[in-house]
Amino acid sequence: MKQFSTIGIFSKNGNEESNKRIKKTLQTLHDFLHQEGFKIVAERNAASFLGIPEMDTNKFCDCINLAIVVGGDGTLLKAGRLLSDKDIPVIGINLGRLGFLVDISPDEIAEQLTLMLNGAYTLEERSLLHAEAFRNGESLGEGIALNDVVVHVRNDIRMIEFTTHVDDTFVNTQRADGIVVATPTGSTAYSLSGGGPILHPGLDAVVLVPICPHTLSNRPIVISNDSQINISLCESREVNARVSFDGQANIDLRAGDSIVIRNKSHKLKLMHPENYDYYHILRNKLGWSSSP
Repeated sequence: MKQFSTIGIFSKNGNEESNKRIKKTLQTLHDFLHQEGFKIVAERNAASFLGIPEMDTNKFCDCINLAIVVGGDGTLLKAGRLLSDKDIPVIGINLGRLGFLVDISPDEIAEQLTLMLNGAYTLEERSLLHAEAFRNGESLGEGIALNDVVVHVRNDIRMIEFTTHVDDTFVNTQRADGIVVATPTGSTAYSLSGGGPILHPGLDAVVLVPICPHTLSNRPIVISNDSQINISLCESREVNARVSFDGQANIDLRAGDSIVIRNKSHKLKLMHPENYDYYHILRNKLGWSSSP
């Protein structure tokens, strides 16, 4: 008896040139799964490439027990936020650039998926963040992030001033272009570019990384992901700002607004090939030298 019966396919949507590669990869994947006897459903982008009916998002998430993402890390971030509450494992096929999260080559679809769908895989849980923005005690909106929640200046080349509390304890007030609050998954994304440390995905931690702080002594800090983080924009500095979730969804902010960030109770389940090695991914993607 198969461990998975109904497989949902997500895909990116690129330019005219990359769409040819996306369509070819999706067709290879679809043909393989069909030949192996799996029921296949597709979200909007994948359905349009394959020429099959698309399924309503809610029904899609409720009827599948495995998701396969064709694209880059950004495509997986989008799918991961959608599927995290459903405890549905996700496999990534890499058509992007770095590919920290999507780790199967399009040329190895049949070989790798044959093994994984027969039980030879590594299952890994990745934490997410939930954040909600407030103005005068009223909610402006909320969102979840697999990589990071980023508070940053909007439109103008000016610094914002904000105060950070962790578990109701004052941390600091600083002027900067913003701050990145990243999960271990996100520690190799925007956070890394801002000078933040790499956190192993198995850590229950969050890193706070200031973006171009005016005071050079401001440095990243790693805290427990059980903590509640409150970031308040100082009313004394009228600069428009924004909070972004994985760089894919935004809420506009102004002076006096605040953002409350917590660890999300559900985690995303990532499925990797059985020989998955996180340190190999770091060496490969970041160009670290290896020993002789």
